Amino acid sequence: MRAQRGPVPWAAVTRGALAAGPLLLAALLAGRASLGVVAAIAAMLAGINDRPGSRRTSVRRIGVPALAGAVGLLVGSYAGAHLGAFALTLVLTGLGLVGGGISAIGPVASGTGTQLLVTCAVGAGMPLPDPVWQTVPAFLAGAGWLLALRLLLPTPVSRTGDPRAGRGRGPYRPDSRFAPRPDKHSDPRPDPRPDPRPDPRPDPRPEPRSGPRPDVRLDFRFDGERAAVAEVYDAVAALLDAAGTEHAGARRAALTAALDHAQDALAGPRLRRHPSSAAERRLHAQYAAALPLGEAATALAWAERTVPKRAAEGPRRLAAAVRGNSLAGPLPAPARTDPALRALDAALLHAAEVFDRGRAPDLHTRRRSVAALVRTVLGAGGREYALRAGLCFGAAAATAQALHHGHWYGAHQHWYWLPATAVFLVKPDLGPLVSRVLCRAAGTVLGALLFAGFAAVLPRPEGLVVLVAVCGALVPVAARHFAAQTTVVTVLVLALVMVGGEPQASAGRIGETLLACAIVLIVGHLPVPGQRGGGVRARIDAADAAAHAYLVHVLGESDDRAARWTLRREAYRTLAEARAAIARAAAELPALARHSAGADEVAAVLERLVDTTTACAVHLDDTGRLTPRHTERLAALRDELATRRGRVGRSRTLA
Repeated sequence: MRAQRGPVPWAAVTRGALAAGPLLLAALLAGRASLGVVAAIAAMLAGINDRPGSRRTSVRRIGVPALAGAVGLLVGSYAGAHLGAFALTLVLTGLGLVGGGISAIGPVASGTGTQLLVTCAVGAGMPLPDPVWQTVPAFLAGAGWLLALRLLLPTPVSRTGDPRAGRGRGPYRPDSRFAPRPDKHSDPRPDPRPDPRPDPRPDPRPEPRSGPRPDVRLDFRFDGERAAVAEVYDAVAALLDAAGTEHAGARRAALTAALDHAQDALAGPRLRRHPSSAAERRLHAQYAAALPLGEAATALAWAERTVPKRAAEGPRRLAAAVRGNSLAGPLPAPARTDPALRALDAALLHAAEVFDRGRAPDLHTRRRSVAALVRTVLGAGGREYALRAGLCFGAAAATAQALHHGHWYGAHQHWYWLPATAVFLVKPDLGPLVSRVLCRAAGTVLGALLFAGFAAVLPRPEGLVVLVAVCGALVPVAARHFAAQTTVVTVLVLALVMVGGEPQASAGRIGETLLACAIVLIVGHLPVPGQRGGGVRARIDAADAAAHAYLVHVLGESDDRAARWTLRREAYRTLAEARAAIARAAAELPALARHSAGADEVAAVLERLVDTTTACAVHLDDTGRLTPRHTERLAALRDELATRRGRVGRSRTLA
């Protein structure tokens, strides 16, 4: 129920203001108001999916749901025009099963399934005067317009240094006292070189030159990617600062989130298989150079020993270099008194060389195969989500049609609101069920009352066009809380349908929303065939398999570092997804939360196992053998995991 915090996304606010409102105004000037309404609805839905991140990521995040929305609008329009009430309900229920099943794949797939069902309800329940071959292109044009704004408009404060102008800084030449050894297995004896920790004198190596500043240029093509990679280096520095304290676990989770975000930002769709520009290749290389730094920092945090402040200064300077699009410059080298610190020093040297040369290695990610996606959809989590989405969508559509044919709507001929509301309410990735229902109800009531007041005083249609533009600008800010977003979207949609010719319908929309809330609450708590909590169990199983694959690779002492980093990334990513699913399930009412009881303990053991595996990998690189502490910790975690693995869903007292 708490709102997210953060700075105002002014770039997204600008795009929202330039999307739905101008599209609607252009359609009104052209005398095609109905097509303008469709395009504005598409821009609104695209704006909801317009999340912070890179431009390349936005192509998938906005474009794929928009294509699914066009398909839903096409299917819904034809089904609503040619099928009776019973057959139409069956078709919509089947689409609900499909949309719910594919939503279990991931965030983009969830948005795709949602937009498929929402536009299908709009096409069937809001007949438009224009033929389908015009409304579908209008929908795609509306979403494409916002996507074009996302790709073409610069982001504020996107002036960065030109890498060609930063040559005066020179490459990283570490002090000979702290130079890392090039061999794989370093001497386990104490490092004979002096430890800089007790030395109170300042760093003997010079800071980056403060002479003439490099020229700057407007380069906003990769501002999202650059910010994401810089956050990884900042997260590494924060983890080093927290090593040996109670905050280390939270900082390691923050590092995982930063790596996931950067990986997604760089792995978006492109015309060529490999990076096609020097700037993009440089960012890929900088991301890959952060992986050994994160590995060494995780090993230091696992050792539960504090790290000198000097160790975190290097990653912070690298983060500043990424943001400034400049060379790394001189970096302070940490002490080399144990394997993890030696690994950190070697990783810093490697990163500095990469920053100077800018080569583009692999992103250490693997695409899921079609068979894996099908298994996710047909697995326990996909089946449970599909069943609930299909039942809610079908029941809401049947109820809406019954009210429509019984003339309960009076002068309002559109019945799309009830099933479309049920689609948003049934989505588990928007929060616990009860909080979703409460926020949706409160937001709809407030939005409908606000629109009733605006409709009484604003001139038509120009006043409604301005209201649509203002609401479009507020959508990115309102996304911080589901109730606030519902309020803004309610006002926007009611303004659009009034421009399209529907009379003021605030009271009816409040009643339909409350009815949809009741349907989703009932269906959400109904017993379903099979074992409950399938989504959480599927995430735990995926994290267990990824952690096992990572452990087997490390204990096999393979020299393939790229494969190891890929497996490590998969292990931490699946654990983060499992943690998110567990947190949502734990916030449900006891009737639902009890089905995932004990899952958080299993996830905690898996996290400790992956952290220990990372520490083992770093130690094996340095000495070629494990210490008794490593082997004993692995054995204890294996036994604890075997004890807890089969108890998810039982009473917490048993676990």
